Amino acid sequence: MPDPDDSRRIGPKDDPHVAGVPSAVADAEFALLLTHDVDRPYKTVQSVYHAVEHRDPRQLKALLPGENPWWQFEEITDLEASLGVRSAFYVLREQHVLERSPSDWLDPFYWVEHLGRYDIETPEMLALLDRLRDGGWEVGLHGSYDAYDDRDRLRMEKTGLEAALGEEVVGGRQHHLNRGPETWDHHRALGLRYDASLGSSEEYGFDHGYLPLRPFGDEFVVFPLTVMECALPDPGEDFAAAWSECERLLAEAADEGAVMSALWHPRLFNQTDFPGYRRLYRRLVERALEMGAWVGPPADYYDLMAHPADSEERSSAEAAEADDSETGRAETDDPSTAATGRAENRHRRRLRTEQVDDNKVKTGANTESTG
Repeated sequence: MPDPDDSRRIGPKDDPHVAGVPSAVADAEFALLLTHDVDRPYKTVQSVYHAVEHRDPRQLKALLPGENPWWQFEEITDLEASLGVRSAFYVLREQHVLERSPSDWLDPFYWVEHLGRYDIETPEMLALLDRLRDGGWEVGLHGSYDAYDDRDRLRMEKTGLEAALGEEVVGGRQHHLNRGPETWDHHRALGLRYDASLGSSEEYGFDHGYLPLRPFGDEFVVFPLTVMECALPDPGEDFAAAWSECERLLAEAADEGAVMSALWHPRLFNQTDFPGYRRLYRRLVERALEMGAWVGPPADYYDLMAHPADSEERSSAEAAEADDSETGRAETDDPSTAATGRAENRHRRRLRTEQVDDNKVKTGANTESTG
């Protein structure tokens, strides 16, 4: 019997209580979840920085009206549509710096966040949300920098996004991967069904296991982040090295029947400012499909999962069917199931209690382990 405290060794078919056994992916070798954090869709002051850094005055062209090289949504959706896949776009509503407490006004970090903010209610953003929704892409919540421990703020952002989108938001990821001891409680209380913030911008791999997690033992799911593009070797400088790491992750995912998650920021699809990243993403998706992976957004995978409530409903239906049939035979569980369930509950408690008290960061991503 597999040890439920060692999630790195448990495959979907071995432990349905952790990840479910989605019938639509039962024949797939593994799953690859595609996500994009919409942090900076507009290139503004960065144009001046890049012009100085690269000694290239052409970078200043991005400041002209109608020029926006970081608006890469058509390029992304065209690429994915050509491969027959969809992904998730997590939309951010960062606070205006003057909405913060006066003590934050002198903090340069918050001014940087403010300068990159955008309004989801502009005609351009509303049209984008409509296009993504109608095209089958997932639109999720990218909680702002401090929303990870502010339920009221997170509720406001979720409500605003749903109003702009015209439908319910299923899940998302916190900005800068911020998490605290109550972040998942907030997400669950607000009706979000999953979170994808567990991960790092500096490291990649399956450090948090090969499967989704259930910190509460119910339908709420955590999809660990396997790889963020900026953690890989720069494909513009050494594409072979970057691809070698991606290929290694895909091979490990296939060997373990894993649910792998990848994050590519939309602006990195600009081939002038970030050469190699678009090509690397395409190759990642193409190779995953060639290997027999299920590829798509987290919300679609979540809908295909077998959840605890589903199992209870099936058990009740099976019991009723057995009572009504003279020849029916109730399906029985393995005697080890109860012991496994108790061990899983210990594992879930550990996942929650090992979260640090305050892991808000200002210079890098959250990299602490919770598993």
